[in-house]
Amino acid sequence: MKLLAFAASSSRQSINKQLVTYATQQLSNVDVEMLDLNDYEMPLYSIDKEQEQGIPDHAHRFYKKIGEADALLISFAEHNASYTAAFKNLYDWTSRIDAKVYQNKPMVMLATSPGPGGAKNVLATATTSAPYFGGELKGSLSIASFFDHFDVEKQELRNEEKKQELMNVLNSLMR
Repeated sequence: MKLLAFAASSSRQSINKQLVTYATQQLSNVDVEMLDLNDYEMPLYSIDKEQEQGIPDHAHRFYKKIGEADALLISFAEHNASYTAAFKNLYDWTSRIDAKVYQNKPMVMLATSPGPGGAKNVLATATTSAPYFGGELKGSLSIASFFDHFDVEKQELRNEEKKQELMNVLNSLMR
């Protein structure tokens, strides 16, 4: 299985990137390609820019990466109860190629935050909308209070209950 994984954040210190990286390391017999949203930075989407300049190559590259994958694993950062600007902009541009951005791929969605909310707002938005955009949602998991449950030095979940929850949702992707 070829798994495309990324954090929906442009932060170099993203805790969602730490989480999605850790999650990919728990899978065996999987070829993982990890994307960095910073490699897909584009002008802010507008219909005017699209009409004047067309859809940027980065959006086409991102769409192609999804198409080449067998499954997707995304961890969403939450900014003001919604997607990060970096992800939303990439998603908006890519949806102009095909509204079914996720191309009927099975997917698992994760989210974490330093606080008790666990980025549940953005995760709810992402999981609710995924089927409309061609995502076959297999499972989702929010991990609240990231630094209470994740050992940043060892780059691993230290909470056994959270480890098991993560394994359960990851296993849903493998079925």
